[in-house]
Formats: sequence, structure tokens, C-alpha cells
Amino acid sequence: MNIKLIQKLCFLGLGLGICFLGVFLFANIDNSIEKGQGGFESPTRPNLTPIGETFSYTANELDFEEYEDTSGLTYFAYRVKKGDMVGTIAEKFGVTQDTIISVNNIRQSRLIQIGQYLKIPSIPGILYTVKKDGEDINDIAERFEIAPEECAKVNNLDLQLASLKAGDQLFLPNAELDWVTRQEINGDLFKRPLKGGYYFSSYYGWRASPFTGKRTFHGGIDMAARKGTAVYPALDGTVLETGYNSTYGNYIYIKHHSGYKTLYAHLSAINTKKGRFVYTNTKIGEVGSTGLSTGPHLHFSIYKNNVSINPMNLWN
Repeated sequence: MNIKLIQKLCFLGLGLGICFLGVFLFANIDNSIEKGQGGFESPTRPNLTPIGETFSYTANELDFEEYEDTSGLTYFAYRVKKGDMVGTIAEKFGVTQDTIISVNNIRQSRLIQIGQYLKIPSIPGILYTVKKDGEDINDIAERFEIAPEECAKVNNLDLQLASLKAGDQLFLPNAELDWVTRQEINGDLFKRPLKGGYYFSSYYGWRASPFTGKRTFHGGIDMAARKGTAVYPALDGTVLETGYNSTYGNYIYIKHHSGYKTLYAHLSAINTKKGRFVYTNTKIGEVGSTGLSTGPHLHFSIYKNNVSINPMNLWN
């Protein structure tokens, strides 16, 4: 056989072998990243934060069927069409986004549905629920920077004699939502705790457990990434606790404004300490696979008043 032909075949075989080895290694690296999962699991939706704080929660839904006419204020129904967004609907009817969000108790503005009916008031403003008996309409108006006379007129109240009770609802003309509430509803309050190079290996909600295969509730999001990837706070706040436990491994627990807390778990390293105020550009730890984990990843949870909620609805 020709010597040069033999040499070419040898080089070809060597090259193919290197290619197959590279594909094998790459596949295994990617699989190890994508399969990084872990964190607390429950056969039912859990009612405790990882630190053991109890909570109570009652959803307050508006009744879409009740429409009322008041002095200078009327409501009518609008059916959401394809392509509609809260902002475009508000512009069409001469009210604000805050108005539509508040009146319809919208908790996620991105998730309005085609065919859904919305209540549209005839003037811009927001709904306000009285917090305690005897609350004064003048104080409410001052807090929201609106005219008390207009507020009394729209709600058919005597400004001097109005006796408000806890649970009463007022329409506050030309009032706006606070910025935290607006960012919550528009999904712009939090940043992602990893800046890049990750996969979502497990989402918030029900899943087949990576440890038992049984249907369990996963109270956070698993972001699989290489060990050592930098972890950042999703929102400015104060470190409540750092430590280790058998489920979350190395973890960091941070307190934010408005009743929010966040958890960062399975870390390979912790770069902060209890009591420290941290910003969204402060490195607080590194991705790892400590605790109950199938591979390197960050388990990330958000709690509002100690109730776990889906991070996907709150970050941009």
C-alpha cells in the first residue's frame, strides 16, 4: 500500500477521534450545567419560608360584574383584543395605565388575555381601600396629592361629614400608584442574579423531583451555570443571614423594601456577611452545588411578606 495514503488515513483517523472526543466532552459539560437542580421541595405548595417564618395570605379579587354610576364617574366594559397592552388601552380611553391596573386588580400587566373584560372608568385615577375605621378623606387626598373636594364629589361623600370604615373603597381621581407597586405589576422590580452564561434548569411551580421523580412543588428558579459564576443581589437590600444547611447548602438570605426577601442557595462561596447592605452590582457569592443538588446551579427564590412568588413575574 502507498505510504502517503497510509499517513493520510492515520491523520484522518486521528482528526476524527479528536472531534468525537470534543463533542463528547462538550455534551457532558452542557448536560452537567443543564441538569443542575435542587432546593426545597414539597408534595403541596409550601406555606413557610426557608427560615421557618409563618404567613397568612388572602387574595382580594374585584367583582367584574358590579358596575356603578357615581357623580362624575361611570364604568364601562372593554374586551381585550389581539395586540392590546395596558398602555395602548389606557391611551385609547384617555386614562392612565395605573387606572386600568388598579380598577381591575391586575397583578401582572404582561398577562392580560385576549377576550378578557376590563372595567374602564370615565376619568383617570385609582381605587383605594380604607385601612381603618375613621380614616380621614383629607389625609388620604393629601397622601396621594389630589384635591379632597374632587375625591369627595366623585365618591358622593360630604367632605365634612364623611365617616369611612375599614374596607370601604374610594376612587381617587388623578391619583397614581406608588412606584414599587407599578414596577411589581409591570415585572420590572428585580434584576436577574446571574449576569450571563446560565440555563433555566428548573422553573417555579410543580415539577417531577430530580431526586425522587415524584410530583413536588419547587419554590424558586434553578439557574444552572458553571461553578464559580458570580452571584449578585436581585435588588438592593440588607443581608439577613448567611449559612449552610443540608437542603440549600451555602445560602444567603436578603431583606429588601416593601416586604420582599430573596434567597440564593447551593453556593460554592459566600462573599458577604449578615448585616451588610448590598447593591445589585455587589458580588455576594459564587455558583456551586452544595446541599441537595444534582449539579452546579443557583437556586433563587423571592418572598413577598414571607410568601414565595414566581421570580419570572418580577424581573426584567
